[in-house]
Amino acid sequence: MSETLAGHKIGFIGLGNMGWPMARHLQDAGAEMTVWNRSEARARLAAERGMNVASDPGAVAAAVGGGVICLNLTHNEVVASVVEWIEPVIASGVVVIDFGTTGYSETLAFAERIRAKGGQWLDAPVSGGQVGAEAGNLTIMGGGDAATFARVLPVLQVVGGKVTHMGAQGAGQVTKLANQLIVAQTIDAVAQALRLAELAGVDPALVREALRGGFAESRILELHGDRMVRRDFAPGGRSELQLKDVRLMSELADRVGLESSTLANSRQLWERFVHEMGHGNLDHSGLFRIYEADA
Repeated sequence: MSETLAGHKIGFIGLGNMGWPMARHLQDAGAEMTVWNRSEARARLAAERGMNVASDPGAVAAAVGGGVICLNLTHNEVVASVVEWIEPVIASGVVVIDFGTTGYSETLAFAERIRAKGGQWLDAPVSGGQVGAEAGNLTIMGGGDAATFARVLPVLQVVGGKVTHMGAQGAGQVTKLANQLIVAQTIDAVAQALRLAELAGVDPALVREALRGGFAESRILELHGDRMVRRDFAPGGRSELQLKDVRLMSELADRVGLESSTLANSRQLWERFVHEMGHGNLDHSGLFRIYEADA
């Protein structure tokens, strides 16, 4: 990879399954990386790779000055705690890029707080999972000021294959929640279809192959359908995070006045799978197990 980010100071907070490969790509592109992660094991790997490891999120903000701070965090509450850390010390001109899926209302509030300190907030949630993060070809949906988006576009293009400015603040999160609405319900549809075939005595692996390339084709059928056939539910995208996103979709739907029986049913399924069945740490393709249990 050419050093397109040489001379850039970038902070990265949250080195999980998605954040860690993203941070590596940014470093490989020439950026000077200062990182922080709650897990010491991942922080040690970052240090071994030559990244600067900060003592806390505030130290990341202090190190990058008016550069870029990337967040890849799991829940609104975690983002809020990091904002508390960085808000008092951020420099004027800094851009905070939130790569996670964060609530719409919360995004607007976080952005206002950062703007009050002379910085900018870009909601830039991603789709593509760990596979896309490792490959550096995530789909990125940006919401915020157009000039800010243009400024950080070279950063986004290092980790993303398809990068789109969706509009004003929060538009990126709205787009990601639309994406997740499709994902959550398509996982359910694929699970039902393959289990239906199995119960009827037809090989679900053959059913999946037969459907590939037709109107039912999707990345969910391709990747998660294969996981369902093989009963391989080792976590990539954890089910507890899928439930978090379904809850955020429901909140947004209430805010804008969308009534959806399928969204309500989807939330009921994910709540049951994560809380009643205790499968929050399984990959979200593991929703298939609901239909095994019901049978």
